[in-house]
Amino acid sequence: MTSQPTVKTLLILGASGDLTGRLLLPGLARLVARGRAAGLRLVGAGSDPWTPEQWRERVHASFEAAAGSAGAGGKEALQSLEKETVYHQLDVTAEGALASLLDTPEGPTAVYFALPPRISQLACEALRPDQVPPGTRLVMEKPFGSSEDSARSLNQTLVRLVPEDHVHRVDHFLGKATVLNILGLRFANNFLEPVWDRHHVEKVEIIFDEDLALEGRARYYDGAGALRDMIQSHLLQIMALLAIEPPATIGERDLRDAISAVLRASSVPVSYADSTRRARYTAGQAAGKDVPDYAREEGVDAERGTETLAEIQVNIDNWRWNGVPFILRSGKALGVKRKEAVVTFRPVPHLPRGFTGVDSPNKLRIGFGPDTLRFDVDVNGPGNIFSLSRATLETELSGSDLLPYGEVLEGVLAGDPLLSVRGDTAEECWRIVEPVLHAWQQDSVPLEEYDAGSAGPAAWPTAVPGD
Repeated sequence: MTSQPTVKTLLILGASGDLTGRLLLPGLARLVARGRAAGLRLVGAGSDPWTPEQWRERVHASFEAAAGSAGAGGKEALQSLEKETVYHQLDVTAEGALASLLDTPEGPTAVYFALPPRISQLACEALRPDQVPPGTRLVMEKPFGSSEDSARSLNQTLVRLVPEDHVHRVDHFLGKATVLNILGLRFANNFLEPVWDRHHVEKVEIIFDEDLALEGRARYYDGAGALRDMIQSHLLQIMALLAIEPPATIGERDLRDAISAVLRASSVPVSYADSTRRARYTAGQAAGKDVPDYAREEGVDAERGTETLAEIQVNIDNWRWNGVPFILRSGKALGVKRKEAVVTFRPVPHLPRGFTGVDSPNKLRIGFGPDTLRFDVDVNGPGNIFSLSRATLETELSGSDLLPYGEVLEGVLAGDPLLSVRGDTAEECWRIVEPVLHAWQQDSVPLEEYDAGSAGPAAWPTAVPGD
């Protein structure tokens, strides 16, 4: 994206929180250092009684990495942004507090809600439409709401304040390079699209296994769990991109219409004991660290039964995908970090007699972070040319020179909602997972256990890395 920003002021609510310091400001810094946020003004607001010096120290620390590799112009832009930034202490849910702040910056303004969903909802409810200046963009972090009803209620609140195309429900997991790599792979290769359907694909797995444990995030994570935190918020979007019909353009309307159509056709089979799995880690070693039992992690309420590993099967009931299971899995404290989509093709209908060796289904693997492409094929092996063996064709896909949050912010500043989740889509994602959450709350599906640093419960089909 090379368009010039339309937003003049970035207002971050929750500026003293972890998300802002760890992800949002470093993403902004890379964007600024590359000259892609010229003239932007940064304003922070939070509940902590920070002095202007404390806020500038946070900004400076978050900008350091980008400044170290920036050219002279980039360093100057970062220094200018640091020097001019201001911080306001306020309760964003108080009547008139956010409205008074919106009345002061140079507009148009993008308001980034780096806050828990409930606080974001209350902050928006405290605003009247006439208190929101024209051109204002509202940027919401996922998870968007906490249920289908709450997402719908928040949508109604937001569109009362600004037009839908001025709402950015950000999903940093969907970086621009990742989205375009998936679309380019699917729709720019004539050999691939004809076999991208139920006749040729046996199953699709989308896996995001982390080797990190809680890392101090118990306050948020113990109330969310793997299904809400990753599958509902991110992996359903990846699934939709892999499953969409060819759009006429990659403009935001055509692409998001196609994504919405897939999600409307999606559901988890109601035999939840068969179509879903959940587990949480016990003590072990992961990512080179000793990890305590999840139930004994600081800030965890063991009685909640929060899962740290979740897997669901999603069926897409349409012509292209009827009968093909889409298996979505994500978890923490696993032995192998694995972030990929695996498309397993059906076996050949007949292998001529005379071949020996292993004839296994072809697999296409799309890796996320770094973005890679691997295609497993059976070929004649060395030595005995009648014996089949497995070969892998591999390449690295084009990445972005921005951090994920930088890609998100670039879209916000330029007024491009391509990487944002549309309101109806956010509601559909909750509709898909809510019946599963209710079943788990009623203990209809057992909460299994796995050692931290293992591959997860051995009986799960996705437990073996590279399977």
